[in-house]
Amino acid sequence: MTKEQADNGRDDMVIDGPGQANAVPDEFNANYLRIYYGKLFPHADMFKWMSYGNDGKHPGCDKSYFGRREFSFTLENDIYIRFQSFNSVTELENSIKEKCPFKIDIGPVYSVDPAKRHAYAQSGDNVFTPVERELVFDIDISDYDDVRYCCTGADVCLECWPLMTIAIKVIDTSLRGKTDICWSLKDDFGFNHILWVYSGRRGVHCWVCDGKARRLTNEQRAAIADYFHVYKGNENSHKKISLPGPVLYPFLARSYTEVLKGFFVAKLLPNQNLLASEERYEKILEMIPDASVASELRRRWQENKRASMSKDDINIVRWEQLKSILQSGKQKMQGLRRCVEEIVFSYTYPRLDMEVSKHMNHLLKAPFCVHPKTGNVGRNFILVVSSVFQLFSPLGRVCVPIDPNNCDEFDPTTVPTLSQLYSSSSCVHLHELLLLCMDMAHNSCDAFTWQLLEELNSGGPRQDAENEWDRTSLGESVTFFRTSFLQPLLKSCKEEIENSYNAKLQQSKNALSW
Repeated sequence: MTKEQADNGRDDMVIDGPGQANAVPDEFNANYLRIYYGKLFPHADMFKWMSYGNDGKHPGCDKSYFGRREFSFTLENDIYIRFQSFNSVTELENSIKEKCPFKIDIGPVYSVDPAKRHAYAQSGDNVFTPVERELVFDIDISDYDDVRYCCTGADVCLECWPLMTIAIKVIDTSLRGKTDICWSLKDDFGFNHILWVYSGRRGVHCWVCDGKARRLTNEQRAAIADYFHVYKGNENSHKKISLPGPVLYPFLARSYTEVLKGFFVAKLLPNQNLLASEERYEKILEMIPDASVASELRRRWQENKRASMSKDDINIVRWEQLKSILQSGKQKMQGLRRCVEEIVFSYTYPRLDMEVSKHMNHLLKAPFCVHPKTGNVGRNFILVVSSVFQLFSPLGRVCVPIDPNNCDEFDPTTVPTLSQLYSSSSCVHLHELLLLCMDMAHNSCDAFTWQLLEELNSGGPRQDAENEWDRTSLGESVTFFRTSFLQPLLKSCKEEIENSYNAKLQQSKNALSW
């Protein structure tokens, strides 16, 4: 069954990112995933998260809540299964182990069980509709190709990854509504339960999980997305930023002074050599609306090429010259004085995938998935017992959470891969590694190995799951997910359920008193 065959006659569901249904590389082997899902994937934590406190015994719990959540699996050979639902953590875990999805997407909570949507469709009533969904944001490094010169496309390195760090800082501060001593107004939205996740390859995902965020309408989601949206251009546009009003409103002013300006000068400008060559500085000069000012700067930089031999960074020298001219008293035009800000915003401000945030029915990749394209299994293996743990080349980075308070320290090149998890975990013993290596080398599996894999992925709770995480580099990520995100979220959800239940009881008592 292909993606088209799995659509089930419904075409309004979207997956995060372009071309997500492309076939995974042939070198990606499902044997790795079988062990990962059998030993390390945090099934119970995902269930608790998606239940939002409705998995308890409180009379106010909605027992059908988790069962109305859509899960979508992309399997090997591009088999795409949508509108799956599960009634318990056991059902979810067993299905993941059995199907071994190369990708797991999470959709909205529907008004009815999505797996039974056809039965409701036959009734003629339009009852199958999304009713809840986290407010989500998707930011890809590939959308910054016009301002980075170290990498292109899905490639990323430590020179350009800070663009994602800046995006997290800007969006997270506004979403949380932290009190800032620099401003007399409370910051923007006041959300509390926000999860940032490395996408596994080229960007970050943001999940805003407060109850008021999950219940936003599409129109309200679009309004929030538009609030953050100042990047209007494309690779063919000279001016890519539209800053409203004569002065920056507080959110943009705060982002500029506290985050963007310093990052642009200290990191992006010198690391990407934005003004070091004519080809690159011409892109910035094209953003200046006054041709005479641009010509003056161009003349200086072309005549003063010897400055590149000085001990001062040529990028910083030329940037100071540009600022001096544009912000001098001679420049009366508001557009020219604003031009410095527009250049900084164009190169550093977060570039959101707007459609992901606007619609409740948009699917987004689940945290702790494994990205199949961030490393391939080598086709040839040298079976040396003394170095068996080195036989696995880097394969499949895990989509781990990112701590927004320490996002400067996040390094995408050190994110756990399947091979690294196996080499540091007791979940795969020496003879198991040898068997798997031999099987992948010969592109086949004998009956004994498949029996071994089935045992590793047998149903039921894992007795030593806690110890398995602790023995790997995944342990820190799982611990952060639980302590910093999941536990505060569930505490808030249970309080909300209790308050709602008590309010309904009081309402019933008031009605009876009449």
